[in-house]
Amino acid sequence: MHFRHDPVYSSRRSPVLADNVVATSQPLATQAGLRILQQGGNAVDAAIATAAALTIVEPSGNGLGSDAFCILWDGTQLHGLNASGRAPAAWGPERFPQGMPQIGVDSVTVPGAISAWVALSEKFGKLDLATVLAPAISYAEDGFVVSPVIASLWAKAAKKLGDQPGFAETFLPEGRAPRAGERFRNPGAASTLRAIAETGGKAFYEGEIAEKIAAFLQANGGAMTTDDLAAHRADWCGTVHQSFGNTELHEIPPNGQGIAALMALGILEHTAIRDYGPDDLAAIHLQIEAIKLAYRDLHAYVADREYMTAVDETALLDPAYLKTRAALIDPERAIDHGVGAPTRGGTVLLATADASGMMVSYIQSNYAGFGSGVVVPGIGVSLQNRGSGFTTTPGHPNCVAGGKRPFHTIIPGFAMEGGAPLMAFGMMGGPIQAQGHVQLLLRTRLWGQDVQTAADAPRWRMLAGLDVACEPTLSAEVIEGLRALGHQITVEAPDNAFGFGGAQLVQRLPEGGYAAGSDPRKDGQAAGF
Repeated sequence: MHFRHDPVYSSRRSPVLADNVVATSQPLATQAGLRILQQGGNAVDAAIATAAALTIVEPSGNGLGSDAFCILWDGTQLHGLNASGRAPAAWGPERFPQGMPQIGVDSVTVPGAISAWVALSEKFGKLDLATVLAPAISYAEDGFVVSPVIASLWAKAAKKLGDQPGFAETFLPEGRAPRAGERFRNPGAASTLRAIAETGGKAFYEGEIAEKIAAFLQANGGAMTTDDLAAHRADWCGTVHQSFGNTELHEIPPNGQGIAALMALGILEHTAIRDYGPDDLAAIHLQIEAIKLAYRDLHAYVADREYMTAVDETALLDPAYLKTRAALIDPERAIDHGVGAPTRGGTVLLATADASGMMVSYIQSNYAGFGSGVVVPGIGVSLQNRGSGFTTTPGHPNCVAGGKRPFHTIIPGFAMEGGAPLMAFGMMGGPIQAQGHVQLLLRTRLWGQDVQTAADAPRWRMLAGLDVACEPTLSAEVIEGLRALGHQITVEAPDNAFGFGGAQLVQRLPEGGYAAGSDPRKDGQAAGF
């Protein structure tokens, strides 16, 4: 099928067609990735450079204390990397009698993103870490000009997190968040990036940086120790997948929510969705119902893979089970579905690709905005709040425990077709991510939209029960139609970029090269050469 660009929605951008491409949510980060490709690096080197740059230029979504996941095609086969961190050894339900905190020192699990950079570089990179991290170091040391969407999110975070340990010292120069167009420097982060490059990441988990992270958290009542940091490892975990027609969607196995996208696709295989267009009421209703069914099971069963003893991904993706779940969908009304009973017989997103055929889908996140709000002074390490992803419910597979990975929302996506790589893609934005993967895959593969058009399209987001949020760009006729079917619709303001995600997509073209798209809800950019 030849490339076709047929824009349906108002757009600020056109798809970028090139042999080497980078798509991210911040133009300076995109340029960092391009610079590395132009220096002879491959798509993995570009992904690491971009990810590192994003910790500096988009601190509202990620940082040096983030977690990360990656799916990549190395030119021959697909690989999956889980670089999410684990809970401090001292954690257990008894530590959290009021439930898991959303911010602060007791929401911080071991940061994994740096281990992702190291693992990817060692296994697939062509250039050394010092070269690859140089653009990020420059942005941190010399400063960068803050972009508009990030400035807005920074200001909101200042109100919520300004009193958290270390936050104001690093992120509120002059006592406030920097405004769009102002220059921001983070010299502490520059020194940390240099130490990471010089030691192959060891300083972060075993050396001086690890000691400073543990000491600062403990001084403020946290439980993390240097032993917790030293015990961290990233795992090459492969992928799990689900077919829809001739396309296979690949996701990282649990502890992430990617399996919900696979379940929803498997459910939709047993519906009449192919009979409708991308913006038809019936098509959107069927997707919402499939997502609801998938998310019910996601939150009941998905956790750190080692703890999913009663129900695993094989049971959740069993074709016969998904067919029974599909049978619960009523095309004429919305239903608040319950949890199923499967038996054996769960942010910044970037995509890169290079002329050799290597393609990378990489995601890195602090979870909620700036994460915990805790920032280790002098070293620029803002710490994620992934601990809030645990539950304290006894017996639940995701119940908090020392050394355990929490349930994760961040997921990279990758599509294959006929055994060949097709699309590296994904969407930042918390709970919308698995829903967004389904919407993007169907738009590009079932309905033939190009990557930028799919990113521009109006989105919906299932909240809970019958509650669904829609963007105002969705037609009034469809919104009223959804209400008539029983969906409880909220139309959210268009500036709620986090709620409706930020997509980045890179798709292989039939005759060589790639098409790249970047979400207009963010400051981002797709670029190539």
